[in-house]
Amino acid sequence: MRKSFGKQTFMFPMPVLIIATYDEHGNADAMNAAWGGIHDTDQIGICLSPEHKTVKNILALKEFTVSMADSSHVAQCDYVGIESANKVSDKIQKSGFTLSKAEKVNAPVINELSMCLECRLVSYDESSGYMVADIVNVNCDEKALTDGKIDIKKVDPISFDPVSHGYYKTGDRAGNAFKDGLALR
Repeated sequence: MRKSFGKQTFMFPMPVLIIATYDEHGNADAMNAAWGGIHDTDQIGICLSPEHKTVKNILALKEFTVSMADSSHVAQCDYVGIESANKVSDKIQKSGFTLSKAEKVNAPVINELSMCLECRLVSYDESSGYMVADIVNVNCDEKALTDGKIDIKKVDPISFDPVSHGYYKTGDRAGNAFKDGLALR
């Protein structure tokens, strides 16, 4: 027997993305977004409503970064989501995050979050809030690498549960993509 929940925004896992921008004066901002993922081969899609300061910054400068929130920084990542830069100008400082400038785009990298996508805006639909951006570069702190590759266990990303409004750690490896299914051929 199955239970129906009707039309809902339930999907698991939903990555917790921290979007970071500069405004036209070089002031940094960041926000938490749980409505995003890969849009195409080299693009990301994110739903962001237009009233966010971060969205205004993206529309002005056309560049931003997307970091993977991790379990070591849950409070800071949640804070940048619940506090508005429209009201609190020193939100980044209050979060405790430190910043560096991205290598390929004019946007900040949050030093404490090990994996970051550097992005350039392609389109934004204000009515739906859907944003598409090219991924220009992916950077990762060397401490989150194993044998020169990004190690998901070391990145330690969290996901958002839209049913219980919880953050969850990524689990253990369950199998091998493009290999395990070959046994059923």
